[in-house]
Amino acid sequence: MNERPILFSFNDVSYTWPDPETGLVDHSAPPNPVFDAFTAELSGGFIGLTGPNGSGKTTFLLLAGGRIMPDKGQIKVAGLDTRILSGLWSDKEGLPGPGQTPAIEHKRNLLCSFLYQNMEFDTSEDDSSTVGTLLEYVYINGGHKSKDDTFYANVLKTFELEKLRGRKLDALSKGEIQRVLLSFSALYGSKVIMMDEPVFAMEHAQKERALEFFSDIYHSTGVSIVVSLHELALTRKYADTVMLFYPDRRIDLGTCDEVLTDEALEAAYGVPVAMMYDAENLTRKSMLESAQIRNES
Repeated sequence: MNERPILFSFNDVSYTWPDPETGLVDHSAPPNPVFDAFTAELSGGFIGLTGPNGSGKTTFLLLAGGRIMPDKGQIKVAGLDTRILSGLWSDKEGLPGPGQTPAIEHKRNLLCSFLYQNMEFDTSEDDSSTVGTLLEYVYINGGHKSKDDTFYANVLKTFELEKLRGRKLDALSKGEIQRVLLSFSALYGSKVIMMDEPVFAMEHAQKERALEFFSDIYHSTGVSIVVSLHELALTRKYADTVMLFYPDRRIDLGTCDEVLTDEALEAAYGVPVAMMYDAENLTRKSMLESAQIRNES
């Protein structure tokens, strides 16, 4: 892990979520920072984020990917300050930048693309775009230096999109939308692919294929994959580096064997480890039973 170059660096970073209605931090209330003077360095790789809801995984992803800015401190992605990456600054001296222009956004995505949790397509009745049209557009306009028909076909096969190419976006199920979004992440050609709970709406076999595909991308090209997952078994299987987030804002970093010990997991989640895996199996079983009932009705 230490032999790989530093991908993310956090230097004395603090962040508190603002009020969703006002967009401001309520300084009259007791402070509740998600990060408070947080300093860390993280090398590239296949990085898995795990921990209970509300422990800071999504906030970390958004900060690391330059989608939100720290209240204090500095964050760098591949040596570039996220304020410059996002157009807030024009240089390291902090002079005002152009803002989030289409050109800035494209440049940021080429370095670090982001798949949000519960992401949806913005569609309208007069939108005639099909899945196939958008897939081709993303691939042609992305960062892959050469366009490989074999790679393109493999993406469609992996995410089971061959039969969906003629469909409009508003005709897709939640699981189909998620597979299309994952294919965008692969086809765009970013140097870092960040994903927040990207496989939640998919069947278990589809989750395995998707994560295996991104694991192959990492091992064959060096593209870093940063993914938040609720399923511990998937994190163990695919992540070579893991971050375990605790409710008290602590974060453990290391290999799965180093970090995901029974003692650490029970401290983070507040329940016995056996119950965590039972909950994963129960959720998976319930989803499969629901799908079977829908098919029979």
